[in-house]
Amino acid sequence: MWASNVSTTSDFTLVGLFSHTGPHLILFFLVATMFTTGLLGNTILIFLIATDSRLHTPMYFLLSQLSLLDIGFPLVTIPKMVADFLQERNVITFGGCATQMFFLMLMGVSEGVLLSFMSYDRYVAVCHPMHYQVLMRGQVCLVMVGASWFSGALVASIQTSITMRFPYCASHTVDHFFCELPALLKLSCADTSTYELALSVSGVLILLLPLSLVFTSYGHVLGAVLHMRSAEARHKAFTTCSSHMAVDNMVSLFYSLITPTLNPLIYSLRNREVRMAFVKAMGRANFRVKQ
Repeated sequence: MWASNVSTTSDFTLVGLFSHTGPHLILFFLVATMFTTGLLGNTILIFLIATDSRLHTPMYFLLSQLSLLDIGFPLVTIPKMVADFLQERNVITFGGCATQMFFLMLMGVSEGVLLSFMSYDRYVAVCHPMHYQVLMRGQVCLVMVGASWFSGALVASIQTSITMRFPYCASHTVDHFFCELPALLKLSCADTSTYELALSVSGVLILLLPLSLVFTSYGHVLGAVLHMRSAEARHKAFTTCSSHMAVDNMVSLFYSLITPTLNPLIYSLRNREVRMAFVKAMGRANFRVKQ
């Protein structure tokens, strides 16, 4: 009886966000605009960090990795969503669903770990400036970035491989606009309660460990800033650190679209060094055009 309910098809149907009505068309173009803006903003930021020597510092190196993740995250979901809307076909293959889920977890976990390392970088810069060059030397930064990507790949590999081994029933309609792990588990014919409990525990740990480091780092930074005598020094410290607390990564659509769009503005484009690098790059471009 249980085996007869298992679907033989390997495709899943996603619940799209849009229909071909007036309000939904406006929302569709808004999403497409924000996606393009975020992609362009993060690409420009990576280009500026790579080409301007004044931005070759640990903080901006880590920021370039954040921008890379913010480019990758929406690329996993938004183009597929747009293609489904234009083709009026919300179908994704079994392999496509696994691939989408893997990269979403890879990007999400990696970004969480990277944000914790970025908070540590600001902690060292503000609280231990005399030791900054040693504690945040190039090898340390590479280890931080490697650890971020490795942790994301490890978690994504384990969870994706386990999830896709479950049998799935005749209903293959995923109640989401992308292949999200909890939504997919609801379609399984097997008992997934133990696995879901393990996911909840691991999810809390994956969330709490980076968050604890972020709050601990910025707690020390706040204490150090409040004891600074110079108003200019306090302002500079707050400018480079307080932006960390302004990014909400909890809502799926917000995380997929708005966060990657805002991160270049929140983290860098309001910093003097990045603005100067942008002006310099535009000046070089104008000079070449005139030649």
